[in-house]
Amino acid sequence: MATSTPAVRLRNVYKAFIGQGRTARPLLALEDVSFAARPGEFVGLVGPSGCGKSTCLNLLAGLTAPSAGSVEHHGAQVAGVNTKVGYITQDDNLLPWRSLLANVELGLEFRGVPREEWRRRALEFIELVGLGGFEGHYPHELSGGMRKRASIIRTLVYDTDVVLMDEPFGPLDAQTRVILQAELQKLWERDRPTVLFVTHDLVEAIALSDRIFVFTSRPGTIKREYRVDLPRPRDVFRIHETTGFDDLYDALWSDIRAEIQRARQGELQAVEGSR
Repeated sequence: MATSTPAVRLRNVYKAFIGQGRTARPLLALEDVSFAARPGEFVGLVGPSGCGKSTCLNLLAGLTAPSAGSVEHHGAQVAGVNTKVGYITQDDNLLPWRSLLANVELGLEFRGVPREEWRRRALEFIELVGLGGFEGHYPHELSGGMRKRASIIRTLVYDTDVVLMDEPFGPLDAQTRVILQAELQKLWERDRPTVLFVTHDLVEAIALSDRIFVFTSRPGTIKREYRVDLPRPRDVFRIHETTGFDDLYDALWSDIRAEIQRARQGELQAVEGSR
């Protein structure tokens, strides 16, 4: 894990969004954000809604540019769309006209991997997440959890060393979420890519992460960093029983609750000031 060059890094990043219309004011989403993730590290990003967590992923993917500061991938500045990272969003984004197998093969096909190799790797990953037998099925024939498994392995089979995940399990029911957390942990242990994982679920963050960064309310910056020293591999189904879980959960929730209260107080003051 020790290395002089992080897999990804944000240095003193600011991000403002400009609204539409003459009277629109810039919205500062991120303010002086600095953090890094080492190769092979699983990093959780948590905080109140609208604090800029997803914006950080978009910056690392090169989908938007910082207003100030530096965004780096293996020491190189991210300038434009970063095709060297994988990005898994809340939506599965499977192509409806392609079968499960064809969807999983898509990235390998675009990458120019020989057909025999991409077929072998796609089938291997499909078996790893328990989707064997559904290779010929189309997205509308699969459950939400099955589609999410397909979207995850479609990214991981691409063999990228950095994976960005933006609340990938958000729309799913509680039981399916935990099952997929276990599947994701198994897949991550296999090749150890660097993962940045945005979630509002603190149990999920603790179960999966090596470190967790807590964001302040908007404009988001890093309030605190927590190291998750729970032993691996972790039993995500019984993570609540692990020594140290309760203390870490309480500390994370205390930080986030304080930020939610601070944001609400600011909103009330703004309303009062406008009267």
